[in-house]
Amino acid sequence: MQHIHLSAIDYAILFVYLSFVLGIGWVLRRFVRSSEDFFLSGRSIPAWIAGLAFISANLGAQEVIGMGASGAKYGMMTSHFYWVGAIPAMVFVGIFMMPFYYGSRARSVPEYLKLRFDEKTRGFNAITFAVMTVFSSGISMYALAKLLELVLGWNFHTSVVLSAVIVLGYIFLGGLTSAIYNEVLQFCLIVMGFLPLVLLGLKDMGGWAGLTAKLQTVATSAGFSAGAWSNSWRHLNAASANPMGVEWFGMVMGLGFVLSFGYWCTDFLVVQRAMAADSMTAARRTPLLAAIPKMLFPALVILPGMIAIALHVTRGGLLPIGNDGAPNYNLAVPVMLAHYLPSGLLGLGLTALMASFMSGMAGNVTAFNTVWTYDIYQSYIRPGQSDGHYLRMGHAATVFGILLSVAAAYATTRFNNIMDMLQLVFAFVNAPLFATFLLGMFWRRTTGHGAFFGLLIGTARRPRSTTGSCCHTGRRPVSRAGSWVRCSTSTRVRWRRTSGPPSSLGQPVSWRPL
Repeated sequence: MQHIHLSAIDYAILFVYLSFVLGIGWVLRRFVRSSEDFFLSGRSIPAWIAGLAFISANLGAQEVIGMGASGAKYGMMTSHFYWVGAIPAMVFVGIFMMPFYYGSRARSVPEYLKLRFDEKTRGFNAITFAVMTVFSSGISMYALAKLLELVLGWNFHTSVVLSAVIVLGYIFLGGLTSAIYNEVLQFCLIVMGFLPLVLLGLKDMGGWAGLTAKLQTVATSAGFSAGAWSNSWRHLNAASANPMGVEWFGMVMGLGFVLSFGYWCTDFLVVQRAMAADSMTAARRTPLLAAIPKMLFPALVILPGMIAIALHVTRGGLLPIGNDGAPNYNLAVPVMLAHYLPSGLLGLGLTALMASFMSGMAGNVTAFNTVWTYDIYQSYIRPGQSDGHYLRMGHAATVFGILLSVAAAYATTRFNNIMDMLQLVFAFVNAPLFATFLLGMFWRRTTGHGAFFGLLIGTARRPRSTTGSCCHTGRRPVSRAGSWVRCSTSTRVRWRRTSGPPSSLGQPVSWRPL
């Protein structure tokens, strides 16, 4: 595609944003006096700040670029990733799971597994999670550098180094507190940058009625019924009736239960923000407050992709064509920014795009340095050291976490589809971990041996299930559900072969009003 040329005001907006990001880290560095301050913000974050950080940590490359691309490729059905694949799980984690996490005073999700089960379960999850966060951060770094290369013509290597240095700078200085307040800033930037794009696009389309009329042409030209791109539920009776290739059962069970709950309820990347809240009530409110803007985000990230495909089909030639002869959906959002936004607003939009990538990187790095320091280094390498020693290790872990992310970014260049790599990485952790958590929290006779072997079998079976499966068919959600069932069954079977007293952390807690 043709490179976008930025004006002086666009570069000025970008420079001011980067200065603010580093400035926040510089200002907050004086509040980091202990390892708990660095890794958990001293458990002092208000609920509304933690809630915005909770959602912003999820607004990475896969969210903004990926959902825009899916909006162009699949239409309104992409909204299920929010209303089915996020909101119910966010409500569940706030009401039912945060009392376990926060009430146990665990410093991380793997540490909770130690308190509930045993040390080997904690160690296994810590290692797999650390690997996942490094690769996730590297994928975000790679995607940002590749996007800047394609859209602005910036050098790929320079973009990787620049993003790494900026994220390293503000996390090294201010720890999780710096990451959280930057994520609030990034959330506001994303809203301000994408809202004008949506409003201008809808005005050009003639409103929602005009957009749906044009999407009927998109659907019929692709061989589907007229409403396939503009209806979310109507065409889920059969996988062949919709562009996503999934039926209602796979959507509800695979996405709405296994994938959704496996991510939002167990991924320390987002749970860490709630753990940093200043009270149990604030921790429980954090995901509930985050769910409110999450419900509205399809309008910001999916609609630009739907507008892009409508323009491409009805007016011709808007999206670049890939090597396979199909439109390059991954460039739907950048193309829309260049198409609609004038100077100034264009700089704001591209800054919002960069903010989303950096938010994803920072979230993974803060989760990595916490798990590495508390669950690997303190537990197995150098136990019994002073708090200052672990604070210094947290700073060191931030540095080598960034360096590993850079290495993962270059490893990503060996994949022709970053979603393939992302699915491969996530496949190792989320679904089997949620099955173990669910049994451990609500079935008090689950033992440490059962949890460990359930995780081990569920993790070992995932690569075989993922290999060869197509990214966008109905088989993937069902395959994930199968992984969850395998882990759950393995945990229960292993419990019957072991003995030991159930942990008190498996007993119900006292529920209090929010």
